[in-house]
Amino acid sequence: MTSRPTEPSSFPRGSVCLVGAGPGDPDLLTRRAAQRLADADIVFYDALVDADVLGLAPGARRVFVGKRAGRPAISQNAIHRLMIRAAQRGLRVVRLKGGDPFVFGRGGEEALALSAAGIPFEVVPGVTSAISAPALAGIPVTHRGMASAFVVVSGHAEEGYRPILESLAPNAATIVVLMGVGRIGLIAALLIDRGWLPQTPAAMLFGASTDQSLAWTTSLAELLDEESIPDHAGPGTIVVGEVVRLRGVIGSIAEDESAAVR
Repeated sequence: MTSRPTEPSSFPRGSVCLVGAGPGDPDLLTRRAAQRLADADIVFYDALVDADVLGLAPGARRVFVGKRAGRPAISQNAIHRLMIRAAQRGLRVVRLKGGDPFVFGRGGEEALALSAAGIPFEVVPGVTSAISAPALAGIPVTHRGMASAFVVVSGHAEEGYRPILESLAPNAATIVVLMGVGRIGLIAALLIDRGWLPQTPAAMLFGASTDQSLAWTTSLAELLDEESIPDHAGPGTIVVGEVVRLRGVIGSIAEDESAAVR
């Protein structure tokens, strides 16, 4: 059975730490995540990791292993091999992943690979963009009288999100879609076909917690026209449901307070 580091201050050599980097801003990392980065010998990091987060590992070798849609990328099995070999050489290894390692981050696969190889590992959760991106834009994913539940799906593949969205009654929960900007027209059409009103409020959120943040409030009907979606270099978080209406109040308060801090 694989042993795991359990003490907050312990990062033994020859072990791996799967660290969630949160939505982008280094201030949103956990204290343990920052400590593991500071102690790391090598960091394997993903495409969505902010450069300022990498700056928290000044003494580590940094190796990019990110994947982006439509671009050549290192295979998942190759990432497993890199982590295992580094740990076997006695290095303190950080596998740095955007958001949370276990929310569409393939962290579970990496944990299983490490366990099978007998490598001690630890998981440091991160703040997933499924919750943080809406929150930072002034959209609570649950709110009394509006939504008592939320559903998070990946928009990467239709066979993944379709069964879930088809089983969901209109307005039964807030829907959060990650990695779905390229399929948003199809997703909006599916929801409307399942009985969601075309006027249902929706939001597209880009660059949460970064200087490039953009929040666009719209409706399901408008999402059918993908050409109307704002251009943005990074991936987005999509929110569908009545809670989006709260952004007009909560969002403006959050923005005013942010401006005052700056």
